[in-house]
Amino acid sequence: MVSIWSSWQIWAVLSAMFAALTAIFAKVGVENINPDLATFIRTVIVLLSFALILFATGEFRSPEQVSGKTWLFLILSGLGTGASWLCYFRALKLGPATLVAPIDKLSVVLVAIFGVVFLGERPTASNWVGIALIAAGAVIIVWKR
Repeated sequence: MVSIWSSWQIWAVLSAMFAALTAIFAKVGVENINPDLATFIRTVIVLLSFALILFATGEFRSPEQVSGKTWLFLILSGLGTGASWLCYFRALKLGPATLVAPIDKLSVVLVAIFGVVFLGERPTASNWVGIALIAAGAVIIVWKR
């Protein structure tokens, strides 16, 4: 029997739910604080949470057990995450969450494009229609009337 927890779809839906909550919590949390300090506090919480999870599950590994290529791409991913969070918190400080989040989700469109260009992925025609609808939806939501 396959566990529901081994489904990537379940984890993706949970990711979306937590990302939505993150936007709401961050919007309130950044109200009276510098967005860079807010991002720093959030990052420390994430770091401590994952350290606890890794130690509790016995999955913590020595850094020597990680390959150079893995280190490189995780460092690049971490830098991208940090830059994204800095920009996201600044945007939330300045604008409404209902407009910031949809623009942020244009990352879905960019992932599709980057996946094709850099990873050789080949979305189907119906996948591209969905990706185009995401892009169109973000544009419609922020379009000034």
